[in-house]
Amino acid sequence: MGGYILRRLLLMIPTIIGIMAISFAVIQFAPGGPVEQVIAQLTGQGDSAIDRIAGGGDTVGSAQEFGDSSSSQYRGAQGLDPEFIKKLEAQFGFDKPPLERFLSMMWDYIRFDFGESYFRSVSVLDLIIEKLPVSISLGVWILLLSYIISIPLGIKKAVTDGSRFDVWTSGLIIVAYAVPGFLVGILLIVMFAGGSFFDWFPLRGLTSDNFAELSLFGKIVDYFWHLALPLISLSLAAFATTTLLTKNSFIDEIRKQYVTTARAKGLTESQVLYRHVFRNAMLIIIAGFPGAFISAFFSGSLLIETIFSLDGLGRLGFESVIRRDYPVVFATLFIFSLMGLVVGLISDLVYTWVDPRIDFEKRDVG
Repeated sequence: MGGYILRRLLLMIPTIIGIMAISFAVIQFAPGGPVEQVIAQLTGQGDSAIDRIAGGGDTVGSAQEFGDSSSSQYRGAQGLDPEFIKKLEAQFGFDKPPLERFLSMMWDYIRFDFGESYFRSVSVLDLIIEKLPVSISLGVWILLLSYIISIPLGIKKAVTDGSRFDVWTSGLIIVAYAVPGFLVGILLIVMFAGGSFFDWFPLRGLTSDNFAELSLFGKIVDYFWHLALPLISLSLAAFATTTLLTKNSFIDEIRKQYVTTARAKGLTESQVLYRHVFRNAMLIIIAGFPGAFISAFFSGSLLIETIFSLDGLGRLGFESVIRRDYPVVFATLFIFSLMGLVVGLISDLVYTWVDPRIDFEKRDVG
């Protein structure tokens, strides 16, 4: 197993370099970079890249719009001192060749030095940490709710496969999976957050303005009061997926020969189910927990965060892409990619912990 872990760790190096290199290359051809952002603000063309994206504009200037643009490669730069443009490029690091910029970026990232945001005057790491409470709150509670509810329900559905209970719960699960989370969020706002009917839940943030003045119990209640509607909106799809996965896994195990043998020995259904079937059936669920945790942790829904005015990593990523805040874009990509690779390795190790019969070392040798 030690050799397998070492090979996986070494394989992470070219993998993450490849991910970053492809993304860096794509960015070189993306219109509306940070220099263009500043020029647009200085010349009054707009205060964000959204205007140019919506208008289908190109970053390379046209003589018809601002006169002769031969002195600059940037649209709208006419009238600005070329020396100022050069200083602007140097400030953002675009005075260097792309390869040199990429190698410098990767060297900084290896040392976990992610620099500062172009437009927020704060370090990228501090910015990510600032947004983490929202992502932690959504990700952790969605995962716990989906496992706590879905696993018992999936087992019940497997045991009563084909019954009326199984049929109508399957119908509800399919509907829950099919309805987009943001539509559920809008419906909940209309119904329960001051839309057209009741005003029972808050519409923005994780806490109330007087959160610091509340008692410990009051803070807990206030926290979950704010989280209730976003969690319901986001958890439906995860709830449906985990339930059906649990059911199918248990059905596969129940039909195997060792279950028939256990029953023939006189064991009760409960003993067969929880002493023999449970461990094997839960292998895929337990082993997938690390990946599910990271996925729920970092894949907060942009639409849900926007609908409920939650400032998390989803909105941070979207705004950084739109504003061409490259340090934030590449740093989050590097961190998430690295964590994804590590979690993949952890998932394999969990497999061997749950079922010692699995040996990735022998599989690689074979």
